[in-house]
Amino acid sequence: MSDLISRDLKHVWHPCSQMRDYEAFPPLEVVGAQGCHLHLKDGSRLIDAISSWWCKSLGHGHPRLKAALSRQMDRFEHVILANTTNDVIVSLSERLAALAPGLDHVFYAGDGSTAVEVAAKLALHGKKIQGSGESRFLALENGYHGETALTLALGDLGIYREAYREILPPVAFLRGLPYVDSTSHPLWTDCSEVWPALEKQLEENLAGLCAVVIEPILQGAGGMRFYSADFLRRLRAWTRERGVYLIADEILTGFGRTGTMLACEHAGIVPDIACLSKGLTAGWLPMSAVLVSKEIYGLFYGDYGHGKDFLHSNTYSGNALAAAVALEALDVYRDEDILGQVRRNQPHLAAAMGRVAAATGRLKNVRCLGAVAAADLHGPGTGSDARAGFRVYREAVSRGALLRTLGDTVYWLLPLNADPGVISELEGITLASIRAVLG
Repeated sequence: MSDLISRDLKHVWHPCSQMRDYEAFPPLEVVGAQGCHLHLKDGSRLIDAISSWWCKSLGHGHPRLKAALSRQMDRFEHVILANTTNDVIVSLSERLAALAPGLDHVFYAGDGSTAVEVAAKLALHGKKIQGSGESRFLALENGYHGETALTLALGDLGIYREAYREILPPVAFLRGLPYVDSTSHPLWTDCSEVWPALEKQLEENLAGLCAVVIEPILQGAGGMRFYSADFLRRLRAWTRERGVYLIADEILTGFGRTGTMLACEHAGIVPDIACLSKGLTAGWLPMSAVLVSKEIYGLFYGDYGHGKDFLHSNTYSGNALAAAVALEALDVYRDEDILGQVRRNQPHLAAAMGRVAAATGRLKNVRCLGAVAAADLHGPGTGSDARAGFRVYREAVSRGALLRTLGDTVYWLLPLNADPGVISELEGITLASIRAVLG
């Protein structure tokens, strides 16, 4: 064990980890990163198969983003956004508003969890201004929205929320979602057979309902599951008819991950509030944005001290360095035809995961959309106590890929601009790793 690793284990508490695992599987010593790869101290390199927690949408070290950051550093790095403005933040806000016509105003925060927290507070406060008193939230089964108390409450994953149950406000969850494996699944375009049961649940939860909070189309931490675009269309229509806000958590799904700039575009809908992060700066700097409809913004517009003031604040709100990188990232998505590359890569991803499933016989429910492919380990040696996914992850690292699983869900979430050669290499590593662990 190197001196640096020893020092790390003495002081660093790593996120989303059981630190005892690090005794046998110590942290990887990264000395560089470029494109789809991480470079380690021992001279090896790893495919960043999960885009470093889903945020490195343009890979590591993109030269245009580096140049944009450098240019802004020569001007100024951060100035309080309350009562100041600058050309970068105004330009970025204009570009973000153009992503979803009708969401004309942008509130900046620091990370995805905070963005969803801001969105929920805006919805709750907005209803109070209207005098309706509606204060309940509804979210989706298997959903995940962050780690602050309110966003934990909006999530349906016990492994994250159960230890803190006593401090979480009650939230209802919509069950029986119409999950699909691709856009070719019949439910993708028509979920009429399951909609009555879902609508019944919605109506049963209507009393006092303030907002419905969703991850549109793709649920990340809940197992990389895709659901019907038709369901999202119907849900948007229901919320509009009932006067309930729809909050779209596009933290993972935004900026091309599902093949459209925003995942809501698959259903042709615009929510009342949309939350963005991760791909916003292509993983260079922490930043999130909350896009808000003109109607909600208008509720808060008035004289100070009359209950219409939204006084949420983040120290680094609208950070100029992050804003400059985000603005350049939007240009790169456009100039380098990133959405086109996602569409061209999708059949390669789907076919590669299908081949791994066929060759190993240890993957079921193979699914693919945009730049995401996933499947679930099954059979002897799997299950919650066996930690098969963790063992496959560890094996894959030894073979050249950072393939951090979600329980027993194996997934590929490469940078959007990964080339087919990287996909092929990742296919081979995944296949060999599953065979080594499960036979």
